[in-house]
Amino acid sequence: MDFILILKALVMGMVEGLTEFLPISSTGHLILVGDLLGFNNEKGKVFEIAIQLGAILAVVWDYRLRFSSVAKGLGRDPEANRFMINLLLAFMPLAILGLLFGQQIKETLFSPVPVALAFIVGGVIILWAEKMPHSKHIDEVDKMTWKDALVMGFIQALALIPGTSRSGATIIGGLLYGLSRKAATEFSFFLAVPTLGIASLYELYQHGHLFTREDVAMFVAGFVASFVSAAIAVRALIRFISRHDFTVFAWYRIVFGLIVLATAYTGLVDWSTP
Repeated sequence: MDFILILKALVMGMVEGLTEFLPISSTGHLILVGDLLGFNNEKGKVFEIAIQLGAILAVVWDYRLRFSSVAKGLGRDPEANRFMINLLLAFMPLAILGLLFGQQIKETLFSPVPVALAFIVGGVIILWAEKMPHSKHIDEVDKMTWKDALVMGFIQALALIPGTSRSGATIIGGLLYGLSRKAATEFSFFLAVPTLGIASLYELYQHGHLFTREDVAMFVAGFVASFVSAAIAVRALIRFISRHDFTVFAWYRIVFGLIVLATAYTGLVDWSTP
């Protein structure tokens, strides 16, 4: 067993879980951390996506009563049917655009400097959005219509640009669209289940041949670390938004992005191009 590889998998899993549901871009952090750890080859990139399953399971577990209620009510309960239809509609824009342009995006934007620029731009947008007046007309996820869900789906599609943040796009976009802070955040959590789940399974199906039985321990380590850290992050974020806005995350993005650009420009860190 390669203990160094297991340690890298644990670090990557913790990064995935802690950043997946915060508006700071898990993909961007994984690209940067993977670059520093030398974990950015083809196998590493697939691993980064696969361990999202751990983060998804954390959301499913945290909202297990909600998902169980929806599963039991499908076909009979109008509210459960609307919830499922909304998730599927919101998932479709990113799925379609990802299939059409995903490979080109990976080839051109999956490297540290473009990610750092996206960090900074995203941070500025969050600062701007938090200064804008929010006319709230949707208090709860259950009050969303199929049109609301579709709009959120197109907003989520912005996350195809690494460093943008899937959760950041849906939460901030939801606030500007008229969702309450709680509704936007929870819908982002729920939407992660089909979005990340299908993406992870698709990547494993496409590139599963890259892995052997010796890689099982690496996946287990990354999966467990992702699950535990995501469970902590989800609960912490729900508590956080009850008292604060997202300004702190905006400044984190901007400062982190500037550090990456500065170290790349000065040569202090040899950011490679994956």
